[in-house]
Amino acid sequence: METVRFGRTGLKTSQLCLGTMGIGSSKWKGWVLDEDRSRPILKKALDVGVTFFDMADWYSTGVNEEVVGRALLSMTERDRLVLATKAFYPMSADPNDQGLSRKHLMRSIDQSLKRIGTDYVDLYIIHAFDPQTPIEETMEALHDIVRAGKARYIGASTMYAWQFAKMNHVAEKNGWTRFVNMQCQYSLLYREEEREMMPYCKDEGIAVTTFSPLARGYLAGGGSQARLAHDMFLEWFGDAIDREIARRVGEVAQARSKTPSQIAQAWVINTGNVTVPIFGADQPEHVEAILDAATIRLTEAEMTYLDEPYRPRDMINDYNPVRRARALSVEPTSLSAVA
Repeated sequence: METVRFGRTGLKTSQLCLGTMGIGSSKWKGWVLDEDRSRPILKKALDVGVTFFDMADWYSTGVNEEVVGRALLSMTERDRLVLATKAFYPMSADPNDQGLSRKHLMRSIDQSLKRIGTDYVDLYIIHAFDPQTPIEETMEALHDIVRAGKARYIGASTMYAWQFAKMNHVAEKNGWTRFVNMQCQYSLLYREEEREMMPYCKDEGIAVTTFSPLARGYLAGGGSQARLAHDMFLEWFGDAIDREIARRVGEVAQARSKTPSQIAQAWVINTGNVTVPIFGADQPEHVEAILDAATIRLTEAEMTYLDEPYRPRDMINDYNPVRRARALSVEPTSLSAVA
Protein backbone atom coordinates (compact mmCIF):
# COMPACT_ATOMS: atom_id res chain seq x y z
CA MET A 1 0.00 0.00 0.00
CA GLU A 2 1.21 3.49 -0.82
CA THR A 3 1.98 6.00 1.91
CA VAL A 4 0.93 9.65 1.99
CA ARG A 5 2.32 12.70 3.69
CA PHE A 6 0.05 13.79 6.51
CA GLY A 7 -0.64 17.39 5.59
CA ARG A 8 2.40 19.64 5.99
CA THR A 9 3.89 17.44 8.71
CA GLY A 10 6.73 15.00 8.14
CA LEU A 11 4.50 12.10 9.20
CA LYS A 12 3.82 9.40 6.63
CA THR A 13 0.77 7.15 6.94
CA SER A 14 -0.82 4.42 4.87
CA GLN A 15 -3.18 5.84 2.26
CA LEU A 16 -6.10 4.26 4.14
CA CYS A 17 -6.93 4.26 7.85
CA LEU A 18 -8.90 1.54 9.61
CA GLY A 19 -11.57 3.05 11.85
CA THR A 20 -12.17 0.79 14.83
CA MET A 21 -15.42 2.03 16.36
CA GLY A 22 -16.88 -1.39 15.51
CA ILE A 23 -14.19 -3.20 17.51
CA GLY A 24 -14.37 -3.69 21.27
CA SER A 25 -17.36 -5.00 23.17
CA SER A 26 -20.77 -6.08 21.89
CA LYS A 27 -22.12 -5.11 25.32
CA TRP A 28 -21.66 -1.48 24.29
CA LYS A 29 -23.59 -1.86 21.02
CA GLY A 30 -24.93 -4.96 19.35
CA TRP A 31 -23.05 -4.40 16.10
CA VAL A 32 -19.64 -4.04 17.76
CA LEU A 33 -17.30 -7.02 17.33
CA ASP A 34 -15.72 -8.68 20.35
CA GLU A 35 -12.00 -9.45 20.41
CA ASP A 36 -12.17 -12.93 18.87
CA ARG A 37 -13.91 -11.58 15.75
CA SER A 38 -11.82 -8.40 15.63
CA ARG A 39 -8.32 -9.87 15.50
CA PRO A 40 -8.66 -11.37 11.99
CA ILE A 41 -9.74 -7.95 10.66
CA LEU A 42 -6.78 -6.20 12.26
CA LYS A 43 -4.43 -8.89 10.98
CA LYS A 44 -5.78 -8.54 7.44
CA ALA A 45 -5.37 -4.77 7.60
CA LEU A 46 -1.73 -5.14 8.62
CA ASP A 47 -1.13 -7.77 5.95
CA VAL A 48 -2.31 -5.47 3.15
CA GLY A 49 -0.22 -2.55 4.39
CA VAL A 50 -2.51 -0.49 6.61
CA THR A 51 -0.43 1.20 9.32
CA PHE A 52 -2.90 3.89 10.45
CA PHE A 53 -5.54 2.89 13.02
CA ASP A 54 -8.14 5.20 14.57
CA MET A 55 -9.52 4.59 18.09
CA ALA A 56 -11.31 6.55 20.83
CA ASP A 57 -11.57 6.15 24.59
CA TRP A 58 -15.36 6.40 24.30
CA TYR A 59 -15.69 3.48 21.86
CA SER A 60 -16.88 0.51 23.91
CA THR A 61 -16.04 2.68 26.94
CA GLY A 62 -12.35 1.90 26.80
CA VAL A 63 -12.54 -1.70 25.61
CA ASN A 64 -11.88 -0.56 22.03
CA GLU A 65 -8.43 0.74 22.95
CA GLU A 66 -7.65 -2.39 24.96
CA VAL A 67 -8.60 -4.80 22.17
CA VAL A 68 -7.02 -2.84 19.30
CA GLY A 69 -3.83 -2.09 21.21
CA ARG A 70 -3.39 -5.62 22.50
CA ALA A 71 -3.96 -7.15 19.06
CA LEU A 72 -1.82 -4.78 17.01
CA LEU A 73 1.12 -4.75 19.40
CA SER A 74 1.14 -8.55 19.41
CA MET A 75 1.31 -8.58 15.61
CA THR A 76 3.86 -5.90 14.75
CA GLU A 77 6.34 -3.41 16.19
CA ARG A 78 4.99 -0.23 17.77
CA ASP A 79 7.11 2.07 15.61
CA ARG A 80 5.57 0.61 12.45
CA LEU A 81 2.13 1.83 13.53
CA VAL A 82 0.42 5.21 13.41
CA LEU A 83 -2.06 5.08 16.28
CA ALA A 84 -4.75 7.69 16.88
CA THR A 85 -7.22 7.98 19.73
CA LYS A 86 -9.68 10.60 20.96
CA ALA A 87 -11.14 12.19 24.07
CA PHE A 88 -14.22 14.28 24.89
CA TYR A 89 -17.32 12.13 25.50
CA PRO A 90 -18.39 10.94 28.98
CA MET A 91 -16.51 7.96 30.35
CA SER A 92 -18.50 7.84 33.60
CA ALA A 93 -21.13 9.76 35.56
CA ASP A 94 -18.41 12.02 37.02
CA PRO A 95 -19.05 15.55 35.63
CA ASN A 96 -15.28 16.02 35.26
CA ASP A 97 -14.94 12.81 33.25
CA GLN A 98 -15.97 14.46 29.97
CA GLY A 99 -15.24 17.51 27.84
CA LEU A 100 -11.96 19.26 27.10
CA SER A 101 -10.94 20.60 30.49
CA ARG A 102 -7.31 20.26 31.52
CA LYS A 103 -8.38 17.86 34.26
CA HIS A 104 -10.18 15.55 31.85
CA LEU A 105 -7.59 15.65 29.06
CA MET A 106 -4.67 14.91 31.36
CA ARG A 107 -6.46 11.96 32.88
CA SER A 108 -7.78 10.77 29.53
CA ILE A 109 -4.42 10.58 27.79
CA ASP A 110 -2.92 8.58 30.67
CA GLN A 111 -5.84 6.18 30.74
CA SER A 112 -5.77 5.73 26.96
CA LEU A 113 -2.05 4.98 26.93
CA LYS A 114 -2.52 2.43 29.69
CA ARG A 115 -5.35 0.70 27.84
CA ILE A 116 -3.57 0.66 24.48
CA GLY A 117 -0.31 -0.54 26.03
CA THR A 118 1.98 2.16 24.67
CA ASP A 119 3.74 5.21 26.04
CA TYR A 120 2.61 7.52 23.24
CA VAL A 121 0.02 7.92 20.49
CA ASP A 122 0.93 9.39 17.15
CA LEU A 123 -2.25 11.46 16.91
CA TYR A 124 -4.39 12.66 19.81
CA ILE A 125 -7.77 13.99 18.69
CA ILE A 126 -10.40 16.00 20.50
CA HIS A 127 -13.68 14.33 19.55
CA ALA A 128 -15.71 17.56 19.44
CA PHE A 129 -15.71 21.22 20.44
CA ASP A 130 -16.40 22.00 24.10
CA PRO A 131 -18.25 25.32 24.57
CA GLN A 132 -17.99 24.98 28.35
CA THR A 133 -14.17 25.08 28.50
CA PRO A 134 -12.01 28.08 27.54
CA ILE A 135 -10.10 27.41 24.35
CA GLU A 136 -6.88 28.55 26.03
CA GLU A 137 -7.27 25.86 28.70
CA THR A 138 -7.78 23.13 26.10
CA MET A 139 -4.97 24.16 23.78
CA GLU A 140 -2.42 24.58 26.58
CA ALA A 141 -3.31 21.15 27.96
CA LEU A 142 -2.91 19.56 24.52
CA HIS A 143 0.42 21.36 24.08
CA ASP A 144 1.62 19.99 27.42
CA ILE A 145 0.58 16.48 26.38
CA VAL A 146 2.73 16.81 23.26
CA ARG A 147 5.63 18.32 25.20
CA ALA A 148 5.45 15.42 27.64
CA GLY A 149 5.92 13.00 24.74
CA LYS A 150 2.52 11.37 25.20
CA ALA A 151 1.33 12.42 21.73
CA ARG A 152 3.30 13.31 18.61
CA TYR A 153 0.57 15.37 16.93
CA ILE A 154 -2.91 16.64 17.75
CA GLY A 155 -6.12 16.71 15.74
CA ALA A 156 -9.79 17.62 16.07
CA SER A 157 -13.19 16.39 14.92
CA THR A 158 -16.85 17.40 14.65
CA MET A 159 -16.95 21.18 14.91
CA TYR A 160 -17.58 24.27 12.82
CA ALA A 161 -14.74 25.69 10.74
CA TRP A 162 -14.71 28.93 12.74
CA GLN A 163 -14.26 26.98 15.98
CA PHE A 164 -11.39 24.97 14.52
CA ALA A 165 -9.71 28.07 13.10
CA LYS A 166 -10.10 29.92 16.40
CA MET A 167 -8.51 27.07 18.36
CA ASN A 168 -5.53 27.01 16.00
CA HIS A 169 -5.24 30.80 16.24
CA VAL A 170 -5.12 30.64 20.04
CA ALA A 171 -2.39 28.00 19.84
CA GLU A 172 -0.34 30.01 17.36
CA LYS A 173 -0.70 33.22 19.36
CA ASN A 174 0.65 31.51 22.48
CA GLY A 175 3.33 29.40 20.85
CA TRP A 176 1.47 26.17 21.56
CA THR A 177 1.02 23.08 19.39
CA ARG A 178 -1.42 23.52 16.50
CA PHE A 179 -3.80 20.95 15.11
CA VAL A 180 -2.47 19.10 12.08
CA ASN A 181 -5.61 17.09 11.38
CA MET A 182 -9.35 17.51 10.99
CA GLN A 183 -11.50 14.37 11.08
CA CYS A 184 -14.96 14.96 9.68
CA GLN A 185 -17.96 13.09 8.38
CA TYR A 186 -18.09 13.00 4.58
CA SER A 187 -20.13 11.04 2.07
CA LEU A 188 -22.38 11.46 -0.94
CA LEU A 189 -25.21 12.16 1.51
CA TYR A 190 -23.26 14.59 3.73
CA ARG A 191 -21.01 17.13 2.03
CA GLU A 192 -21.34 20.21 4.21
CA GLU A 193 -17.62 20.20 5.10
CA GLU A 194 -16.91 21.17 1.48
CA ARG A 195 -18.18 24.68 2.27
CA GLU A 196 -15.59 25.97 4.75
CA MET A 197 -13.76 23.23 6.62
CA MET A 198 -12.05 21.54 3.69
CA PRO A 199 -10.98 24.80 2.00
CA TYR A 200 -9.58 26.03 5.34
CA CYS A 201 -7.62 22.80 5.82
CA LYS A 202 -6.27 22.94 2.27
CA ASP A 203 -5.10 26.52 2.76
CA GLU A 204 -3.44 25.69 6.09
CA GLY A 205 -1.93 22.38 5.00
CA ILE A 206 -3.99 20.44 7.53
CA ALA A 207 -4.54 16.74 6.83
CA VAL A 208 -8.20 15.80 6.35
CA THR A 209 -9.39 12.38 7.46
CA THR A 210 -13.01 11.41 6.88
CA PHE A 211 -15.37 8.87 8.35
CA SER A 212 -18.73 7.31 7.43
CA PRO A 213 -18.30 7.15 3.64
CA LEU A 214 -21.42 4.95 3.55
CA ALA A 215 -23.52 7.51 5.46
CA ARG A 216 -23.84 5.23 8.49
CA GLY A 217 -24.51 2.26 6.20
CA TYR A 218 -27.25 3.89 4.13
CA LEU A 219 -25.20 3.67 0.93
CA ALA A 220 -24.15 0.07 1.47
CA GLY A 221 -26.88 -1.37 -0.72
CA GLY A 222 -28.88 -2.69 2.21
CA GLY A 223 -26.22 -1.80 4.73
CA SER A 224 -25.68 -3.10 8.19
CA GLN A 225 -29.22 -3.23 9.50
CA ALA A 226 -28.01 -4.00 13.00
CA ARG A 227 -25.98 -0.81 13.01
CA LEU A 228 -28.67 1.28 11.36
CA ALA A 229 -31.09 0.24 14.09
CA HIS A 230 -28.74 1.65 16.74
CA ASP A 231 -27.25 4.63 14.92
CA MET A 232 -27.65 8.15 16.26
CA PHE A 233 -27.66 9.64 12.75
CA LEU A 234 -30.39 7.39 11.33
CA GLU A 235 -32.86 10.29 11.44
CA TRP A 236 -30.58 12.34 9.19
CA PHE A 237 -30.74 10.08 6.16
CA GLY A 238 -33.49 8.52 4.10
CA ASP A 239 -35.53 11.25 2.41
CA ALA A 240 -36.36 11.25 -1.30
CA ILE A 241 -33.08 12.89 -2.32
CA ASP A 242 -31.01 10.44 -0.28
CA ARG A 243 -32.90 7.56 -1.83
CA GLU A 244 -32.21 8.92 -5.31
CA ILE A 245 -28.49 9.26 -4.58
CA ALA A 246 -28.43 5.71 -3.20
CA ARG A 247 -30.21 4.50 -6.35
CA ARG A 248 -27.59 6.17 -8.54
CA VAL A 249 -24.78 4.63 -6.48
CA GLY A 250 -26.35 1.23 -7.08
CA GLU A 251 -26.70 1.93 -10.79
CA VAL A 252 -23.04 2.91 -11.18
CA ALA A 253 -22.02 -0.10 -9.10
CA GLN A 254 -23.98 -2.48 -11.31
CA ALA A 255 -22.49 -0.98 -14.48
CA ARG A 256 -18.98 -1.44 -13.09
CA SER A 257 -19.61 -4.86 -11.50
CA LYS A 258 -18.77 -3.40 -8.09
CA THR A 259 -20.74 -3.14 -4.85
CA PRO A 260 -22.56 0.07 -3.85
CA SER A 261 -20.21 0.30 -0.86
CA GLN A 262 -17.19 0.36 -3.14
CA ILE A 263 -18.64 3.08 -5.36
CA ALA A 264 -19.61 5.23 -2.36
CA GLN A 265 -16.10 4.83 -0.93
CA ALA A 266 -14.49 5.45 -4.31
CA TRP A 267 -16.44 8.72 -4.62
CA VAL A 268 -14.91 10.00 -1.38
CA ILE A 269 -11.42 9.16 -2.61
CA ASN A 270 -12.02 10.60 -6.09
CA THR A 271 -13.13 14.01 -4.81
CA GLY A 272 -9.53 14.90 -3.97
CA ASN A 273 -10.73 16.55 -0.75
CA VAL A 274 -9.39 13.87 1.60
CA THR A 275 -5.84 13.11 2.75
CA VAL A 276 -6.66 9.74 4.30
CA PRO A 277 -10.15 8.18 4.22
CA ILE A 278 -11.16 6.16 7.26
CA PHE A 279 -12.97 2.92 6.54
CA GLY A 280 -14.57 0.28 8.70
CA ALA A 281 -14.75 -3.48 8.33
CA ASP A 282 -17.00 -6.15 9.83
CA GLN A 283 -14.93 -9.00 8.43
CA PRO A 284 -11.51 -9.48 6.77
CA GLU A 285 -13.05 -9.57 3.29
CA HIS A 286 -14.22 -5.98 3.74
CA VAL A 287 -10.59 -4.87 3.98
CA GLU A 288 -9.91 -6.36 0.55
CA ALA A 289 -13.04 -4.66 -0.80
CA ILE A 290 -11.90 -1.20 0.31
CA LEU A 291 -8.50 -1.81 -1.26
CA ASP A 292 -10.28 -2.51 -4.52
CA ALA A 293 -12.45 0.59 -4.07
CA ALA A 294 -9.32 2.71 -3.67
CA THR A 295 -8.24 1.75 -7.19
CA ILE A 296 -11.52 2.79 -8.83
CA ARG A 297 -11.23 5.93 -10.92
CA LEU A 298 -14.69 7.31 -11.52
CA THR A 299 -15.18 9.23 -14.75
CA GLU A 300 -16.16 12.88 -14.78
CA ALA A 301 -19.59 11.85 -16.04
CA GLU A 302 -20.02 9.35 -13.20
CA MET A 303 -18.95 11.92 -10.60
CA THR A 304 -21.41 14.44 -12.01
CA TYR A 305 -24.20 11.87 -12.07
CA LEU A 306 -23.59 11.00 -8.42
CA ASP A 307 -23.20 14.65 -7.37
CA GLU A 308 -26.25 16.12 -9.09
CA PRO A 309 -29.09 15.32 -6.65
CA TYR A 310 -27.33 16.68 -3.54
CA ARG A 311 -28.77 19.66 -1.72
CA PRO A 312 -27.42 21.63 1.24
CA ARG A 313 -28.49 20.22 4.59
CA ASP A 314 -28.12 21.06 8.26
CA MET A 315 -24.76 20.46 9.86
CA ILE A 316 -24.39 17.30 11.92
CA ASN A 317 -22.60 18.98 14.76
CA ASP A 318 -24.14 18.22 18.14
CA TYR A 319 -21.24 18.57 20.53
CA ASN A 320 -23.24 18.31 23.78
CA PRO A 321 -21.74 15.18 25.40
CA VAL A 322 -24.75 14.23 27.50
CA ARG A 323 -27.24 14.77 24.66
CA ARG A 324 -25.02 12.84 22.25
CA ALA A 325 -24.67 9.92 24.69
CA ARG A 326 -28.44 9.80 25.17
CA ALA A 327 -28.99 9.91 21.40
CA LEU A 328 -26.88 6.79 21.25
CA SER A 329 -29.01 5.11 23.94
CA VAL A 330 -26.01 5.08 26.28
CA GLU A 331 -26.81 6.98 29.45
CA PRO A 332 -23.74 8.62 31.01
CA THR A 333 -24.65 7.04 34.36
CA SER A 334 -24.37 3.58 32.86
CA LEU A 335 -21.23 4.05 30.78
CA SER A 336 -18.85 2.56 33.34
CA ALA A 337 -20.91 -0.62 33.43
CA VAL A 338 -20.62 -1.21 29.69
CA ALA A 339 -16.97 -2.17 29.89
